[in-house]
Amino acid sequence: MAKIIASDGTETRDFSGIQTRLARLGIALNAWAAPDSARARQLLEQKTLTDAEKEELLGFVQNRFEELQREKGYATRDMIVIHEDIPGLADVLAKFDKIHYHTDDEVRYILAGKGYFGFVEPDGNQFLLEVCAGDYINVPANAEHWFEMKDSKRIKAVRYFIDSSGWAPVYTERAMLFG
Repeated sequence: MAKIIASDGTETRDFSGIQTRLARLGIALNAWAAPDSARARQLLEQKTLTDAEKEELLGFVQNRFEELQREKGYATRDMIVIHEDIPGLADVLAKFDKIHYHTDDEVRYILAGKGYFGFVEPDGNQFLLEVCAGDYINVPANAEHWFEMKDSKRIKAVRYFIDSSGWAPVYTERAMLFG
């Protein structure tokens, strides 16, 4: 379950309080159970997945995609699988660990592992949101944020897109309070 980490290191685990704080930034956070069949658990525990296994795992959460298509107009989805043995992983992650925004929503449904979104509030305050299995997050277009793995080595997440071309990061000049 998600938690907020403030710049002074204090942590908040109250889910409804976290949702309220994120909502002030236009960010939606929901708790959706990760698939729990024996086969889904097997796929979620594997470090790597073939394209066919990714599609199989996406099939376990197809109902979520159909719901988002109807309600939000998402046109496509894919699965991102990050693990410590990916060649050039540091370079890939470095694209997103600086404050940036996107011209389309950044939408993730975490199925396994964990990662950290950082957010900038209107007063300039910054905080981290740890997301893990079962967390669904929708960061709206133009919201300043960053993403990092920190101590986590693995994450599997479904990414939803209205238009994937709007997902390229646009970097800001704002300094990070974390690091």
